Amino acid sequence: MSCLRNLLRTIFAALLFIALSGAVLGQTTEPFHDGPHVIWHDSAKATVFFLCQGELVSEEYQVTDTLRFTNLCSRDSTIYRVPSAPPAIDPCRFDHVPRFIAVSDIHGEYEALIDFLQKAGVIGSDLKWTYGDGHLVVNGDIVDRGDRVTETLWLVYRLEREAKQAGGRVHFTLGNHEKMVLRGDNRYVNEKYLDVTARKSRIIHQDLFGPDTELGRWLRSKHTMIQLNDILFVHAGISPELVSRGWNIETVNHKVREYLGWSTAQTAFAEEPAFLFGKQGPLWYRGFFAPEDNEWSQLSEPEVNEIARFYGVSAIAVGHTLNDRVDAFYDGTVFGIGVTADGPGTLQGLLWEGGHIYRVTPAGERELLK
Repeated sequence: MSCLRNLLRTIFAALLFIALSGAVLGQTTEPFHDGPHVIWHDSAKATVFFLCQGELVSEEYQVTDTLRFTNLCSRDSTIYRVPSAPPAIDPCRFDHVPRFIAVSDIHGEYEALIDFLQKAGVIGSDLKWTYGDGHLVVNGDIVDRGDRVTETLWLVYRLEREAKQAGGRVHFTLGNHEKMVLRGDNRYVNEKYLDVTARKSRIIHQDLFGPDTELGRWLRSKHTMIQLNDILFVHAGISPELVSRGWNIETVNHKVREYLGWSTAQTAFAEEPAFLFGKQGPLWYRGFFAPEDNEWSQLSEPEVNEIARFYGVSAIAVGHTLNDRVDAFYDGTVFGIGVTADGPGTLQGLLWEGGHIYRVTPAGERELLK
């Protein structure tokens, strides 16, 4: 009997250890997967690695024009295609767009994004682009919080190519969380990326998105502001202070992209990056909505109209400040498209088609906003 008790104690202790280990690594004991991460050594050589059930698996590739590889964790037939040349910087203004759908603040909720895009008719059951010449806008904050950030980034990365081939486009604007990741601020990074991916690869999280990685150089090619027809997209908002500087869309995009490449020693005492990356900048500003604290004062309707006139648009679409639903504010001059993504059936979007603007519900239905 004593032997049996000792055996049961040993089994209980082992199970407790496994449970506690799982809690440390993000409240789960399920096998951990992550990837791919592509590191460029030069234009002709790259290393690709995955985390497969928590273990690092890597492969080196010689590249001529395009790096092609499949999932190193399984026999998944999906082929990743990554050009060896750095991503081009696309235009930031598009006129005569026949239709577009915009979403924001995905935060690693891969299943939520897939569910919404399928119900909205943007992708099919095989996750391929089905929206033809339509445009998709992802208005910042794919990264942080959730535990499927890498998969979400690669989904948008792939859809960019497929949309362009079909005559459409995918636009991904930078949010404050992309800026944080690129600048080494890990406050909102999901624990598994720090506890497993960074530890197993021996690459700190910031360097997983460095300029010598594919995801890093891709993110650095993105805009902060884009204009589709007469609607301006920016992640957080536009303050009167930004307008007073007289910076147009192209100037803001150029400056943010430049300062993302500066070291902290360069930005610490420089006024422009401090402004752009601060509370009055386009990645953080919340003045379009009722202030949560004393950091922002809510703008009046004339102030918002003046901002729209300065940029020559009829409306501005923003995420960042989360609302219960996608909705119109300031008599349709501002559209708040940030909602909490928390699994399938929670994401919403904004649709422009035929001169009208609609809320796209989690079920894929349209509700007229303007």
